[in-house]
Amino acid sequence: MAADQRGKAATLALRRRLLSNSCRLFFPEDPIKIVRGQGQYMYDEQGAEYIDCINNVAHVGHCHPLVVQAAHEQNQVLNTNSRYLHDNIVDYAQRLSETLPEKLCVFYFLNSGSEANDLALRLARQYTGHWDVVVLDHAYHGHLSSLIDISPYKFRDLDGQKEWVHVAPLPDTYRGPYREDHPNPAVAYANEVKRVVSSAQEKGRKIAAFFAESLPSVGGQIIPPAGYFPEVAGHIRRAGGVFVADEIQVGFGRVGKHFWAFQLQGEDFVPDIVTMGKSIGNGHPVACVATTQAVARAFEATGVEYFNTFGGSPVSCAVGLAVLDVLEKEQLQAHAACVGSFLMELLGQQKAKHPILGDIRGVGLFIGVDLIKDEATRMPATEEADYVVSRLKENYILLSTDGPGKNVLKFKPPMCFSLDNARHVVAKLDAILTDMEKKMRSCETLRLHS
Repeated sequence: MAADQRGKAATLALRRRLLSNSCRLFFPEDPIKIVRGQGQYMYDEQGAEYIDCINNVAHVGHCHPLVVQAAHEQNQVLNTNSRYLHDNIVDYAQRLSETLPEKLCVFYFLNSGSEANDLALRLARQYTGHWDVVVLDHAYHGHLSSLIDISPYKFRDLDGQKEWVHVAPLPDTYRGPYREDHPNPAVAYANEVKRVVSSAQEKGRKIAAFFAESLPSVGGQIIPPAGYFPEVAGHIRRAGGVFVADEIQVGFGRVGKHFWAFQLQGEDFVPDIVTMGKSIGNGHPVACVATTQAVARAFEATGVEYFNTFGGSPVSCAVGLAVLDVLEKEQLQAHAACVGSFLMELLGQQKAKHPILGDIRGVGLFIGVDLIKDEATRMPATEEADYVVSRLKENYILLSTDGPGKNVLKFKPPMCFSLDNARHVVAKLDAILTDMEKKMRSCETLRLHS
């Protein structure tokens, strides 16, 4: 039987038989069989159209024709490794360099964000001669063993925290120790990093790097207070370490105001290493590490070649160049700023109407909606968030949750997500919350009369 004729139940049965249960599905109780994507929409085997609010990999839209064409045309000519001279890899490096601070001028090409962060860790250790890493609580930096070790989101459920890993509080001004009423949360949270570094040094540990997503995603769509990264970088560099900005989920114009999310921290702030992936290939496996000449030279001094079989291939670089072209031609960075601002405004209006909406935070098309049970305690409304996501799916809107309490609705749609999409999604969210509140009141009334 041809795959396109196979029913959803048959596909699910095959998956359960052949794939590990560790490879989980969205909506496991009633998974969706997706057979096609276009722009900000995905289609199931029955032809039903879903608005995709969470796929930040299809950065310029699912199956963008210019990106598909670039991959196809290059595939017809040549696809080989980067040990041969080829224009695509140098053209792509040049184009990326034009988006970054001048200091970040050496590039390594890879296939995934996990590979990029693993290389960043190697670069940091070789350059500094140190081993230890400081990370933020609830962080996730990839699925390789080296990255599970620096991802509290994962290691707390596995082997636990290694002695060379040091965890600083997430700079969350809604739930963390320093909140929106603090006079200077950026310095306060940065001082927590300083405290963590000092504690490590007292034990004879030496810091190689501080790793952070420029906007922590798995942690709950967090927007660090402006000025936090420069303060942290000062503490880390004085300890002999480097600052690694993980832009894998949030770079490439998603924040609207800037091309890179780390630029939200101020014009003068420059990380020592930047990692990128996911969005830069629009679904094709492309990733990159950008760093300084000094860091690159220290890595070269080992005499050991860095070679990645498929990293920087002519096809991958053709795809990367096409994504940059589409971003420019369709002005998607400005579009993200416009639509994201409008979506935040609409969600803010809903916050006044629905007490469950505790915090609306975001920038560009990176937005989190923090659902709470109670305004005073800010207790995460985990079950309610799960219910909302399930009801949205019934309304052909794909959204998911994140954060330690799995109560933050996360918006990270393809960059072509429109004003009309924003209106439609918020209207559905309003209707679902209104219905949910009505049912809860009915239950409460029944309880009081029982």
